[in-house]
Amino acid sequence: MLGLSDANATQIKPLKKTYDIAGKKISFESGKLGLLINGSVTISDEQDNILFVTAGIKEAGLNEKADFFPLSCEYQEKYYATGKIGWNRFMKREGRPSEAAILASRLIDRPIRPMFPKWIVNDTQIIATILSSDGSKDMGFQGITGASIALMMSGAPFEGPVAGIKISLDQDGNYIYDPSHEEQKNAKLNLIVAGTLDAITMVEAEAHEVDDETMVWALEYAHWLIKTLCEAQQDYMQDYEKQFGIPEVKISYNLPDESLFAHVRDFLTEEKLEVLYGTGKKDFQHALDQFDIDAKEHVLSHNMVSEELLESDPELECIGSLVYKRVKEVMRKNVLENGKRLDGRSPKEVRDVIWDTGILPRAHGSALFQRGMTQALSIATLGGPEDLQIVDGMFEEETQRYIHHYNFPPYSVGETRMLRGVGRREVGHGKLAEKALVPVLPTEEEFPYMMRVVSEITTCNGSSSMASICGSTMSLMHAWVPIKAPVGWVAMGMIYDEATGKYVILSDIQAQEDFLGDMDFKVGRTKNGITAMQLDVKIKGLSMDVFRQGFAQANTAVDEILDAMLWVIPEVAPKLSPYAPLIMSMQVPEDKISAIIWKGGENVQRMEKEYSVTISIADDGMTTITAKDQIGGEKAIADIKEALWTPELGYKGIGKVVKIIDGTGAIVEFRGKHSGMIHISKLAAERVAKVEDIVKQWDEVEFEIIQVDLAKGRIGLKRKFEVKEVKKEEKKEENK
Repeated sequence: MLGLSDANATQIKPLKKTYDIAGKKISFESGKLGLLINGSVTISDEQDNILFVTAGIKEAGLNEKADFFPLSCEYQEKYYATGKIGWNRFMKREGRPSEAAILASRLIDRPIRPMFPKWIVNDTQIIATILSSDGSKDMGFQGITGASIALMMSGAPFEGPVAGIKISLDQDGNYIYDPSHEEQKNAKLNLIVAGTLDAITMVEAEAHEVDDETMVWALEYAHWLIKTLCEAQQDYMQDYEKQFGIPEVKISYNLPDESLFAHVRDFLTEEKLEVLYGTGKKDFQHALDQFDIDAKEHVLSHNMVSEELLESDPELECIGSLVYKRVKEVMRKNVLENGKRLDGRSPKEVRDVIWDTGILPRAHGSALFQRGMTQALSIATLGGPEDLQIVDGMFEEETQRYIHHYNFPPYSVGETRMLRGVGRREVGHGKLAEKALVPVLPTEEEFPYMMRVVSEITTCNGSSSMASICGSTMSLMHAWVPIKAPVGWVAMGMIYDEATGKYVILSDIQAQEDFLGDMDFKVGRTKNGITAMQLDVKIKGLSMDVFRQGFAQANTAVDEILDAMLWVIPEVAPKLSPYAPLIMSMQVPEDKISAIIWKGGENVQRMEKEYSVTISIADDGMTTITAKDQIGGEKAIADIKEALWTPELGYKGIGKVVKIIDGTGAIVEFRGKHSGMIHISKLAAERVAKVEDIVKQWDEVEFEIIQVDLAKGRIGLKRKFEVKEVKKEEKKEENK
């Protein structure tokens, strides 16, 4: 903040303005927190949710030779925001960011980064912190808007405003802006969209097989909201600049010497660059490296380099950037004018696909999906309810019965480097695959298993996250998971000419096309509709016409991929892997739960030990038995059914006499814990003088229940006996 000192800091009057966004009041406030940083703002709503966002720009001590924009975005969850102590018994300070915080950090970075000029080397940092939350919803998407405002305050060369919104489409076709967690669970479509006044620049979507036109309508509505928020930012910044001013920031660039580009262009003719076409990933890189060397020798041998450039860049590293620029120029021209791609495919053509299932004999389900060079080995593992993942973050604790993990080791791209744990990219791709597959998974009632899929990317030449989703669909089917429909996925790219507005959409982009192109548009769908989508663009945004064409082209590609997958595994495996746990479930009346558990849980403990099972009983009585084998599971089920059995009239069985009551009858114990009395008059057809004349203690007797009074704990029994049939002649003789 300009002119800030201890003398005037307490006299600053904060600036706060409130705007109506789709019927909800959103407020921006500055001048209260973060006074020393370049830019800071709080975004709040009427439900006591407050997000504090800062933007810092470094002006000295920069890496002047950096070949990338050093932007970092961090999203911080604070337990105090929701009134929780949090973490664990031994550590109460917030530790490593949660998966949700990592995803929110990526969410902010993706639409903000393209809005800076190329070659900038000023270290820039965005930090978004939740200060207050009612716990009903997250605020990660608000970090995009907050970052935009803070950057405009900072004096950075940021081409804002940019806004981020979240909407849900409910089952009745109504759009909900800034939905709660509960509203998102019940929605048919959830969208996080970022963009400018002119166009959409980023999309994250999860859907229940919605059609293309529904998605386009939702994107149009989202962009209308984005424009409203961008206009609100412009209005706010007018007042901010009047009250506080905008600082001047020294911006540094690592610009290549464009004076040499004409020489590099003349040297690297289109004929020379033909060697890049139809080559593999490594050969492409080797050829590119050789072009760097040859171009340096060319400009040096022809005295094209000035002394000033040699002094500032003795290694002529700038040549590498100019070679890359030339390759990009030719590659883009060939696509736009001739439809010619690096690997010889047409714009709509998908690489060849091969596949295999069951390649890991001990895994519950496994599949290898390979498209071109890109390989994803996906492994499905099944578990019981006790394996459910507990998500205990800033919000209320919840459980998750399906998780998808994505691993991208260095060998997958032919590199050798240290393993440093799971990165943000791996977390993001894993969550994307999770979103794509959740809509087609069976309900817990239909399939009571916990499911985990791990996608190991063993070789990569682009679209690895897409391959992992296709492979995971196949591994789930191989693991006997009754999914509602297979999910296929494809990554679309685009080459765009800003001068003419002409563009060509590319199906199934490879790594080089991703680096040299302008768009990464991923669409996952079944034959019925879209389940997930992700979009990032390097240009200023996309029109709705591009989306419509992209969906149409993606549908053709995905249908081709789905047909190939279903040729290999046309339906869910007919039986469970012998190495997978057997899970059986039954509904127990809530008032009968204690009968299963018994005193101190001793009955459950006995069954778990005796039958090698794990028994989980939910509060509503849903009882799940996870067994190592079917025999143990069936024994546990029988035991539980026995515990739930209630005596009823007419039941016939065998019991043991445990007590004789002289002159009254015999107490018989049956089915483990039940007992009843056979009255002396019910022991035999004839009159019985003494109970022990008929039965003795520990005798086994056949009986029938003739009276049940559970309120008084009385069960009356009748001993089974034969009534002797007397012939007519014997009866006449007896009468004489």
